[in-house]
Amino acid sequence: MSMKGGHSPRPPRCTLARVMAEPIDVDHVKKQGWQQDNILVVSLNDPRLNMIEREFVKMTGEKLYGTKRSR
Repeated sequence: MSMKGGHSPRPPRCTLARVMAEPIDVDHVKKQGWQQDNILVVSLNDPRLNMIEREFVKMTGEKLYGTKRSR
């Protein structure tokens, strides 16, 4: 491409840009899952949980899915 006339080069265009989804609001999806389907997704690191709630979530996760694997 020529830089004549002071025009800067255009960024590359991707044909997939038309079908790429907008960023997802994760908390909104979690809320909908709970309200519509009774599916709960929660992180043990969620600051809204107190120590007792966090331990209950951990115990429930381990009961349903086993203990975490070491990496």
